[in-house]
Amino acid sequence: MTTDGTPAAPAPASSGTLADPARGTLPGPATVTPLLSGLDERLPGLRALYEDLHAHPELSFQEFRTAGVAAGLLRAQGWEVTEGVGRTGVVGVLANGPGPVVLLRADMDALPVKEETGLPYASTATGIDPDGNEVPVMHACGHDMHVTCLLGATAQLAAHRDTWSGTVVAVFQPAEEVGGAPAMIEDGFLDRFPRAEICLGQHVAPAPVGFLGTRPGPVMAASDSLRVTLFGRGGHGSSPETAVDPVVMAAAVVMRLQTVVSREIGASQTAVVTVGSLHAGTKENIIPDTAELRINIRSTTPAVRDRILAAVTRIVRAEAAASGAPKEPEIVPLNSFPVTVNDGPATARVQSALTEALGEGRVFTLPQVITGSEDFGVFGTALGVPSVFWHFGGADPALYAGVDPDSLLENGLPDTVPANHSPHFAPVPGPTIPLGVTALLAAAAHWLVKETPDA
Repeated sequence: MTTDGTPAAPAPASSGTLADPARGTLPGPATVTPLLSGLDERLPGLRALYEDLHAHPELSFQEFRTAGVAAGLLRAQGWEVTEGVGRTGVVGVLANGPGPVVLLRADMDALPVKEETGLPYASTATGIDPDGNEVPVMHACGHDMHVTCLLGATAQLAAHRDTWSGTVVAVFQPAEEVGGAPAMIEDGFLDRFPRAEICLGQHVAPAPVGFLGTRPGPVMAASDSLRVTLFGRGGHGSSPETAVDPVVMAAAVVMRLQTVVSREIGASQTAVVTVGSLHAGTKENIIPDTAELRINIRSTTPAVRDRILAAVTRIVRAEAAASGAPKEPEIVPLNSFPVTVNDGPATARVQSALTEALGEGRVFTLPQVITGSEDFGVFGTALGVPSVFWHFGGADPALYAGVDPDSLLENGLPDTVPANHSPHFAPVPGPTIPLGVTALLAAAAHWLVKETPDA
């Protein structure tokens, strides 16, 4: 990637690789929906919007500025706008005659990550996390791209009402990183807005720009996060026999948890257990009273989820007992995301629409469930309607020189490509923005077909 965030010149590659320039650019206007008319002229403004959002990230449920930007642009485009849904969410409604109601969703929140991209519009922002700590903040998961693409799509829909019929509900959701979709549902979303017949969403991924992937059925894993507090008995580091050391207890828990997936989950099943945070003590010669672990669990079936949660609980309690802890550990759920499930027939329709818009060889069926998690499916589940979620590439194709697409699908990312949540993650905005806008419009247009009167 060049210093201004535009894609570097693609490296030479053999025909058919992901770095092939012929495969790294979007197709011409003849292959896309009429809804895209005038998008090229809109792209500089969308690029500026993206850079502004990237430079001003906000943590979950703190997206006040981002929500204000989205609401203001929607109103300027002619949408009916409601703010403060689920605390900081924004919902735009555009009714345009008879037809289906289509929900399009983007998430808005950023992460407590210090940006290291070196971009001229890199974030230097900080925020206060739920524990009261000041932390760096970065759009390390691409939600700024999601907001930009949805606002580009809403602008095109508003500008070309003569080409479609129906109602679109544009959802700018807060707090996806901690499960903000239920907050919108609990705030009366189902009763306050037109009830969608199809829910559509997307996520930028570290795949080469120009490519998309999805699959019918389970597409993203369930996620459960836990806070575990281990109780010891504090003392002087010189006399550990007078104390019960929660640091050693925590270390034993961390090591034992590594056996859950390797020894209790079948080789053909998908699961991940991660201890992402461990805090204990304030000084090297003081044995503290407590240690805190934050654990994340990914699973793809209810049975595997139940087995892992039971195993984690058993191990935490057993290690505490083995260490002579004076008190039972506390295990507190922090958030939970269900498996994201794509409706089969609706996914086939979306894949067909995306292929028609982007060209053959650019829309892939993912070979397996992605172990990342999403709360997008909450909308479709609550409404009782089909939903489809896809991933679109945002990485510089030059990073994939010599990589065959089939190899990528089977073997994963090259080590040179920063993934979501990395401090180096930064989609190349120039080609990624029109890709994301095109995908949303192509998928939505498949439902918003304008009926032609009989001759």
